[in-house]
Amino acid sequence: MRRFTEGLHGYVVAVLVCLAAVGLFLLVTPRGQAEHIPKRDYSITVANFSRTVPYTVWEPASDPEGWISNSNRIAEGENGAQVLHIGYATAAREHAMFIQSDEKPAAEFANRMANSDKAVGTQQVGGETWERRFREDKKQRSLIRVLPDVTLVVTGTADWPELGQLASALRERPQSAT
Repeated sequence: MRRFTEGLHGYVVAVLVCLAAVGLFLLVTPRGQAEHIPKRDYSITVANFSRTVPYTVWEPASDPEGWISNSNRIAEGENGAQVLHIGYATAAREHAMFIQSDEKPAAEFANRMANSDKAVGTQQVGGETWERRFREDKKQRSLIRVLPDVTLVVTGTADWPELGQLASALRERPQSAT
């Protein structure tokens, strides 16, 4: 028994036992294959945004089926304008984001959010015409709708139908009383 605990032979046996234990642990430990996309509720962010801007805010009436809202924030745009961002992982696990602001000039805001100033057509969404823009090197598609008091942008790596799903979910939120 002593020869298994002393010298080179004992050392080799101890290393082999340890390697076998680690190998067994790796084989029997379950590996999670489920995707994990953090979900972020945007309702409080939208409510806060609505209280700080002088126009009617737009928000998704409901999230498209299979989509996960995973980011939201209020940022400061040019000339002190507030900008609302709501980000999603789509059902196809692409990225989509809804952005709105009353930043002026609206065309410059839209260009910056779309990373492009070139229209590539239009898309009908809920009876309204949205301008399409595409930036090939980023594979970024954008739908833009400029209203008198706010500019709406739906953008991301999602395809045109998915972006249209998000655009069609948008509704005006009643203005908050202050």
